[in-house]
Amino acid sequence: MKSNKNIIIVGGGLSGLTLSYFLSKQQMESTLLEASSRLGGRIQTLHGSLNTPLELGATWFSDAHPYLLQLLEDLKLNKYPQYTTGVSFFQTSTFKPPQEFTIPETESKSYRLVNGSQEVIKGLVEKINPQNIRLNTKVSKIKEVGQKIVIETTDAEILEADHVILCLPPQLISSEIEISPKLPNHVTNILTNVQTWMSGSIKFVLEYKSPFWRKKKLSGMLFSHVDTLSEIHDHTNFDENKFGFTGFLHKHAENFTQKERKNKVLNQLTPFFGQQIQQPLVYADKVWKDEFILGNNLALNQAHLNNGHPVLQKSYLNGKLHFAGTESSAHFPGYMEGAVYAAIQTANKLVK
Repeated sequence: MKSNKNIIIVGGGLSGLTLSYFLSKQQMESTLLEASSRLGGRIQTLHGSLNTPLELGATWFSDAHPYLLQLLEDLKLNKYPQYTTGVSFFQTSTFKPPQEFTIPETESKSYRLVNGSQEVIKGLVEKINPQNIRLNTKVSKIKEVGQKIVIETTDAEILEADHVILCLPPQLISSEIEISPKLPNHVTNILTNVQTWMSGSIKFVLEYKSPFWRKKKLSGMLFSHVDTLSEIHDHTNFDENKFGFTGFLHKHAENFTQKERKNKVLNQLTPFFGQQIQQPLVYADKVWKDEFILGNNLALNQAHLNNGHPVLQKSYLNGKLHFAGTESSAHFPGYMEGAVYAAIQTANKLVK
């Protein structure tokens, strides 16, 4: 028997889509509003010229993430371990030779999703009524009116709901959505001071025809405290027939053009991997501070600041307004695991 509750979810990332999916399993319909033109939030898989899945967003998870692992099992999606075999490098200073190290086989493994992280988004969308998902729909106002919540979009569209769940970074909620009656001061103060995971990060990807580094018995892993690149990892696909790297740049790289970042990355990598590194089929990067993750807010440097704060796990406007983004999770906040956990906890709350 279907529920007659009118539920609106704001945010079409992993938490919002997972919440919609779990509600649908309980015969509860929801409408999902996504401000951008795509679904996935901080999950974004680019495909290279040879169709290599290349992650510009969330990538890794582990056995310590049971809620995500169960979701992947439900969606019949498979994982595989991050490649770490061979020599890795740690560049601590321009004045010292890089340190070499290897990862023990007994080390706890990180996993990647076969065919890319976007597969979990695709899998969730396939489980949700497509008529219940709306892109390019940005919420600007939320107002409690009697027993209902009235939502207004930036296009002046008016929607009505019994419950509204915000699956967005708290900083964005604070700066982009006018809530009436106003939330208590201690809540609004926290919202503005919750670090948005990945905000300000710069992630890059490279695609190649062959895994030349593996042939040299290199893992493809490098960590660096100098220059432009901060870390890089082998990004070969599950079938080991498509090859590349993914990694992060130091935050000062935002000041360069993408072409300059590409040249700096390749020049930094050449002493470690040889001249073949200079011929990628694809270089792409993304600075994670656009209007859909940070808006006009400053990126907070303290990792996980106020993530999982108790005020984010409570309901407001007489139990009709809820937070369910990954930063609100009491369990692995900021990660894909946190997004799934927050969605499950909120779904359980709404089903009661």
